[in-house]
Formats: sequence, C-alpha cells, structure tokens
Amino acid sequence: MPSTYEQIFENNKKWVANMITRDADFFEKLAKDQTPDYLYIGCSDSRVPANEIMGLEPGDVFVHRNVGNLVNNTDLNVLTVINFAVKHLNVKHIIVCGHYNCGGVKAAMIPKDMGLLNPWLRNIRDVYRMHSQELDAITDEQKRYSRLVELNVIEQATNVIKTATVQKGYQKNGCPIVHGWVFDLHSGILIDLNINFKAILESIQKIYNLTGIDSEHNEDGEEL
Repeated sequence: MPSTYEQIFENNKKWVANMITRDADFFEKLAKDQTPDYLYIGCSDSRVPANEIMGLEPGDVFVHRNVGNLVNNTDLNVLTVINFAVKHLNVKHIIVCGHYNCGGVKAAMIPKDMGLLNPWLRNIRDVYRMHSQELDAITDEQKRYSRLVELNVIEQATNVIKTATVQKGYQKNGCPIVHGWVFDLHSGILIDLNINFKAILESIQKIYNLTGIDSEHNEDGEEL
C-alpha cells in the first residue's frame, strides 16, 4: 500500500516502464479496441482484484464490481454492463465471482438495521431465506457463512442467465456461458462451483424464457 497519495503516481511510472520492458508495443496494443473473452462480475472488496487473481493482462477482462457481487434486475448499471459485454464485446464467458470472508454477505447474516445498505443487502438475505433449511442445519458459523457466499454466487449467476441479453446471445451464438466462482482469501485459490449453465437455463425457461419477445424492448430495457 503506498505511503502517500503521491506515491501512486511513482508506482504508475514504474509499472509503465516494466510493461514497456516486457513489450515495447504494449500500450499501442492496449489503445486498440478491447476484445475480452470474459465478463467478470465480482465484489468491490479491495482484496479481490479481477485481473490479478485470474493471471490475465489489461484488456483481457471486462469488469463490473459491487458490494456482494449482486446481479439485481433493477440495477441498470450491471444490466448495462452485461448488455455491452454480450452484444458489443461478444464475450464468451460471464463469471460471477464471490469470495469467502465477504463483508456484504456477513452483514446480510446479521438481523440489524444497516440503513442505506438495507435494500441492497436484502438481495443476499433473500438468498438466505430461500436456503434457510440448509444453512440453519450448519452448526459451525464460519462454514454457514462460507456456504452462503457460495449460494449467493449461484443465485447471482442464475440472475445473469435470466436476462434476455444472455438468453438471446446464447441462442444466436452459443455463448456466453455463465460460471460461478469463489475466491479463497486464505489460499489465493479460485474455486469453480461448476454450475450447470445449460441445466439452469433449461430449468428457468418455463418462466424466464425471453428469447421470443416481440415487443419493442425486452425486460432488460434494451432495444431488440
């Protein structure tokens, strides 16, 4: 962590010099249009930087982050990111990545008024409600906490699959595929929850099938 604000700019100069040493044309290439294969939807937690934990370079990952890695159907920010990533960047994979020891998930486990956070955390509390029987059966509080992190990732990945943008993109191009991951802060390891994208898509389409909408705009607010 830089000791002063000004140190950040010194760090930037060193980073630029290092990248040019590795590849003299790095920034010329970077300035061209981005063509990432991945959309990463993660938590805003400062300990979980998307590119670094994936071992990828700038330009390889399109990133959206918020508290608790939520995909809320009234959040125009995340829906716009998904729309742009699928329709304009043609990403092949969408990753929802949570992490153990998530402060947002921990806060949602506490029956306490969190002020402005209440409506946001309600999305995670709803996940707890839907899976309360499984979670309440876990007597170890830390393990219960970790399991809610995983269940929240699965639910948010399912919310991604529910969008018309993803359904139409997959119908037309066979992608994107949606994945659910968890980052373990203690080990630095990424854990693939191996969600079954096709099975989830098939299971929700009785209610959420949006591939045949004929109206001027679909449920994500995008033009068809």
